[in-house]
Amino acid sequence: MGRLKLQTGIKAIEEEPEDFDDTYSNKTTLACMINSEIGAVLAVMRRNVRWGGRYVSGDDQLEHSLIQSLKALRKQIFSWQHQWHTINPAVYLQPFLEVIRSDETGAPITGVALSSVYKILTLDVIDQNTVNVEDAMSLLVDAVTSCRFEVTDPASEEVVLMKILQVLLACMKGKASIMLSNQHVCTIVNTCFRIVHQAGTKGELLQRIARNTMHELVRCIFSHLSDVNNTKGALVNGTNTSKQEIAGLNNEHAFQSRQLDNGNMSSEYDGQSLSLNLASNTSMGAEAAGLDGDTIGAGTGKSTVPYDLHLMTEPYGVPCMVEIFHFLCSLLNVVEHMGMDPRSNTIAFDEDVPLFALGLINSAIELGGPSIHQHPRLLSLIQDELFRNLMQFGLSMSPLILSMVCSIVLNLYHHLRTELKLQLEAFFSCVILRLAQSRYGASYQQQEVAMEALVDFCRQKTFMVEMYANLDCDITCSNVFEDLANLLSKSAFPVNCPLSSMHILALDGLIAVIQGMAERVSNGSAGSEYTPVTLEEYTPFWMVKCDNYNDPDHWVLFVRRRKYIKRRLMIGADHFNRDPKKGLEFLQGTHLLPDKLDPQSVACFFRYTSGLDKNLVGDFLGNHDEFCVQVLHEFAGTFDFQDMNLDTALRLFLETFRLPGESQKIQRVLEAFSERYYEQSPHILVNKDAALLLSYSLIMLNTDQHNVQVKKKMTEEDFIRNNRHINGGNDLPREFLSELYHSICKNEIRTIPEQGAGFPEMTPSRWIDLMHKSKKSAPYIVSDSRPYLDHDMFAIMSGPTIAAISVVFDHAEHEEVYQTCIDGFLAVAKISACHHLEDVLDDLVVSLCKFTTLLNPSSVEEPVLAFGDDAKARIATVTVFTIANRYGDYIRTGWRNILDCILRLHKLGLLPARVASDAADETELSADTGQGKPLTNSLSSAHLPSMGTPRRSSGLMGRFSQLLSLDTEEPRSQPTEQQLAAHQRTLQTIQNCHIDSIFTESKFLQAESLLQLARALIWAAGRPQKGNSSPEDEDTAVFCLELLIAITLNNRDRIVLLWQGVYDYIANIVQSTVMPCALVEKAVFGLLRICQRLLPYKENLADELLRSLQLVLKLDARVADAYCEQITQEVSRLVKANASHIRSQLGWRTITSLLSITARHPEASEAGFDALFFIMSDGAHLLPANYVLCVDASRQFAESRVGQAERSVRALDLMAGSVDCLAQWACEGKEAMGEEEAVKMTQDIGEMWFRLIQGLRKVCLDQREDVRNHAILSLQKCLTRVDGIHLSHGLWLQCFDLVIFTMLDDLLEITQGHPKDYRNMEGSLVLAMKLLPKVFLQLLPDLSQLTTFCKLWLGVLGRLEKYMKVKIRGKKSEKLQELVPELLKNTLLVMKTKGVLVQRSALGGDSLWELTWLHVNNIAPSLQSEVFPDQNLEHSHSKQGEAGEDITSDEMGHVPSTEGAAGGG
Repeated sequence: MGRLKLQTGIKAIEEEPEDFDDTYSNKTTLACMINSEIGAVLAVMRRNVRWGGRYVSGDDQLEHSLIQSLKALRKQIFSWQHQWHTINPAVYLQPFLEVIRSDETGAPITGVALSSVYKILTLDVIDQNTVNVEDAMSLLVDAVTSCRFEVTDPASEEVVLMKILQVLLACMKGKASIMLSNQHVCTIVNTCFRIVHQAGTKGELLQRIARNTMHELVRCIFSHLSDVNNTKGALVNGTNTSKQEIAGLNNEHAFQSRQLDNGNMSSEYDGQSLSLNLASNTSMGAEAAGLDGDTIGAGTGKSTVPYDLHLMTEPYGVPCMVEIFHFLCSLLNVVEHMGMDPRSNTIAFDEDVPLFALGLINSAIELGGPSIHQHPRLLSLIQDELFRNLMQFGLSMSPLILSMVCSIVLNLYHHLRTELKLQLEAFFSCVILRLAQSRYGASYQQQEVAMEALVDFCRQKTFMVEMYANLDCDITCSNVFEDLANLLSKSAFPVNCPLSSMHILALDGLIAVIQGMAERVSNGSAGSEYTPVTLEEYTPFWMVKCDNYNDPDHWVLFVRRRKYIKRRLMIGADHFNRDPKKGLEFLQGTHLLPDKLDPQSVACFFRYTSGLDKNLVGDFLGNHDEFCVQVLHEFAGTFDFQDMNLDTALRLFLETFRLPGESQKIQRVLEAFSERYYEQSPHILVNKDAALLLSYSLIMLNTDQHNVQVKKKMTEEDFIRNNRHINGGNDLPREFLSELYHSICKNEIRTIPEQGAGFPEMTPSRWIDLMHKSKKSAPYIVSDSRPYLDHDMFAIMSGPTIAAISVVFDHAEHEEVYQTCIDGFLAVAKISACHHLEDVLDDLVVSLCKFTTLLNPSSVEEPVLAFGDDAKARIATVTVFTIANRYGDYIRTGWRNILDCILRLHKLGLLPARVASDAADETELSADTGQGKPLTNSLSSAHLPSMGTPRRSSGLMGRFSQLLSLDTEEPRSQPTEQQLAAHQRTLQTIQNCHIDSIFTESKFLQAESLLQLARALIWAAGRPQKGNSSPEDEDTAVFCLELLIAITLNNRDRIVLLWQGVYDYIANIVQSTVMPCALVEKAVFGLLRICQRLLPYKENLADELLRSLQLVLKLDARVADAYCEQITQEVSRLVKANASHIRSQLGWRTITSLLSITARHPEASEAGFDALFFIMSDGAHLLPANYVLCVDASRQFAESRVGQAERSVRALDLMAGSVDCLAQWACEGKEAMGEEEAVKMTQDIGEMWFRLIQGLRKVCLDQREDVRNHAILSLQKCLTRVDGIHLSHGLWLQCFDLVIFTMLDDLLEITQGHPKDYRNMEGSLVLAMKLLPKVFLQLLPDLSQLTTFCKLWLGVLGRLEKYMKVKIRGKKSEKLQELVPELLKNTLLVMKTKGVLVQRSALGGDSLWELTWLHVNNIAPSLQSEVFPDQNLEHSHSKQGEAGEDITSDEMGHVPSTEGAAGGG
């Protein structure tokens, strides 16, 4: 209990002194515990002979000092009155620590003492507030780390070592640990590692515990890194160390060799810093195992200590972490110093030490990661030493090591990627991309680990974006994103082999990248407004900078511009490799080089463009031309040789081009190099000539050492001798030359660089260059979750990705792999749609359609069942239609493949027969009712029985019934359970596809996609064949046409878009069909439906739509005959619904032509006349535009002998009634129009009237008596009821000549020529005869003024004369004999009354008077005396005047009925 109480904190005890008993019991408890520990140690000591007996020595002491101090402590503990935290811990720890230090004690005694110390530490008595805690902790650590004991047997030794670990860990984990100094923490780690090292020869358990303790220590220490800045004192000072100290860390590590006796491994550990001298200096015999060693405080010799002693004695913080981390990195150098290539053979070195070190490093980074970048010394260790080692161990043959390296890099990516841009690039280029491909000699295990690591990276949402933005878009870096994406898609491809876990792994990586993009698409539309980059003018491409690397508004444009430049440079490189001059010209054309070339821009092109032919670059740089020499010097100036060894600098320089073969060129190149090198790293060289001579010497040594043809090789002495007196007349230091000699001998300078080698190895010189570059590299761009660059990235990877997913899907056999692939496909579709990459979406659709199996020529007997059994085909089918429904806006040519699938389903009878028509009708229904009801699923079970085409039993139920039916030859076979299940699955799949939505929802498709869908339908339907096509082809064509009409009707607002294509297709069908068939029927009625539905909405298109109906007029006679009645009914419906929307003459011409044709068709004429009647009755829909056309159509119906004569009479009534419309229009025109318009209107109305009476004139000659007579009366009505219409005199004269006289003459001719065919002509002649004087007298006042009146009057007299003499069937007509004189007499009387016929006594005589009587006497000689009697003149005048007035008024007024008018005459 006391322990729990103490854990709550010492302060609580201080604040409550009244709680005496409690405090007392706690104190007593602790005293008892310590007492029992003293007892335990003394008990063990007594068992030993040395301690058990009476102690004899030179002094008078009775007992050994170790025992005395323990007993003394025992006396004190119960007498302490103060709180425990006020007592110096050293007092009660010291006796135990003396036992631990003593080399006289044996392992058992030391072990018990360690246990006691451990127990005291875990009581939480000692914390940061305890008195003198620093000294106590210091004492404790010093004692435990320098523990000595006699080894009696191996087991007890292991126990002691284990307890040492236990105590050290407790020190670090206790509350007082923060009082430890940097020095002590290093010592603890140092001791722990020595035990790890010694445990190699001991038992397995100790090894495990030692390693585990080391891990715990590292975790414990580095977990405090984040608190460093918050704690007081030296920790903060430790972070802000001076530049000198950092330099000390980087450059002045002590290099000492120590021997490690580690059972199976004897190796040199180099490069350890002084602070951690981790060797066991004492021999490990049977007598004593000493854990002694130099600690940080004891500087050895001349070497510099990285941190000064003052800092190392401060409470621990960054300094000890830097030392520990540096030590851990130095453990990795073991391989380097063993001189072993980790790739030389399988696990040829002991993987144990590096693996252990990597594990510790990983722990340190996991816990300290986020804070490391605040501490420059730690960061520089990671950037340089750690990463250099990771690069090397990354190529290890051991999968364990490789896996650990990858884990560390992933951790570093998370915490420190902004500081490790070029290191990450190198890791992916030189490790992952090399190992993940077998061509670089990696084992399958290595490939798998590398691939797993890569997939882990791909699962980090922003990884690929950042690789693209920072590396692919940087001209000085490689295209890591592109390489990784290609690697993943290639690795997912199973080439001539079954699908393996590696393929699936690569696929997972690909899909992770794609799904990351798809998620980003949902986060914002940054990518949708995509604008291509262009360069308007020249700017130095290597100088392009970004104003703000943290603001997407700045960096996105900058990155895209940089990528554009990089791509152009690559194209330029390609041109350059073919013809250097043209290459440079191309780059000038794209504004990447200035119009007038300058040396710097060409030098930068050579330096920063990958893919250049290094031979050509070498030749250019070595050329003696002045411009080339300037370029060479500028080129050398792009290198950074600061603080570099001469051979390293030369290697880097010669990697970028091939050194030319001619000595003069070599001379020029090396001069430029030496000048630059001397300028930056003079070191011990006195001038640039010394650098030049030494460089030459190195090239010669390199050739000598590595050319097989040179048999006698140069020795070190020869080399040194050759370079005497070159440094301004003095010798260079021997060690300096010796180092150069050995460097060249070991490692050849390649003067023939690899041309475009895939992924290079990381050499020491390249690493040095990388570290130089990283100081100047552009800041690392951190991306967020919006799709800034996804359009560009997706364009690069979409093709290979679709191909890879498709191949895996093709090879896959498991449901979960199918699902993974489908997720990938849907993600690709989403990205393509959102970034408007229509080509990619089309490719995807094409790819997926292949997997539906619907496009394969059906080889299976029962394709429906096969489809039901094929899960892959079903899932692919649903996906195709999901994409079509979701992302249809961006599908273009892909519609063809989708339609092929739909047609196949249609042929298999798996679609509702009316999927298309339903689509159109439902929308019509919901549009008309205005309820907007949800569309029913056209694939509901209600539709199933009607599936399929009538031609064959192909519906699903039809197929099913075939399974069930009793065939005459075979016994009945019941479908099996499996077959039933397969059918059910097929049905369910098709239902899940929602195929009808594609058409019903087509009104929401974007215009371009809709147009492509319509074109695809036309294409799928095929060209209509003249002659017979197969029933199946026709069925397909009909189905496609239905769909085409459905989408046309669904898109009435965008009919303009579709109309031309639809019209051309229907026209093609109509003109190429010679026999009635379903296709032409669908085409014609579809066209009529489109017109019916669209006329009300599209007035601007009305003419276009109606003109299309002229196609019906072009139908082959047989076809037209077959469908005439239905066509007419449709036209009639169209007219009734839309008459008010038809305005133009053109439209009406089409309608009336269609109606006129029906006049002579037995079945169709009724409907045709019905439509005409609708238009004309009461002038309801008569317009100036359609008047003449309707009159003409009515005339055709009047003349038609199909149907009853009554209909002809009705047609004539329509014609006669239409004259009222003319009067009405004339009246309205006068009121509404200006003078000019009114004149024009009058003229037009006159023409219409004239066409009307001409039409009636033709019907007046009809064979049928009642029709003929009605036509004459109608004509009379139209000639006399024209009050409201202003008709010109000329028109009336034309009317007499062309209508009235012609009719009279024609009737006369018929009477005399065809008496048998025409019954009862006499009645018609009488009616016609009455019409003549009536019209003449009505117009007399106007016409008598005309100069041509005489001629007209003579015409009238001539007709009267002819009718008087006419013979019907050989004898004269009595009726006419009576009628003609009567009519003539009336006419003469009126003319006399009006003063038209008067005898004038003029000089020239009176021709009208003379001619009149000449003719009248031929008709009725007595008339002159009757009209102008010589005597009783006044009387007869008055009498005749009355009669004349009667007649005139009767004739001139409007006669109520035709018969009345005739009778009155």
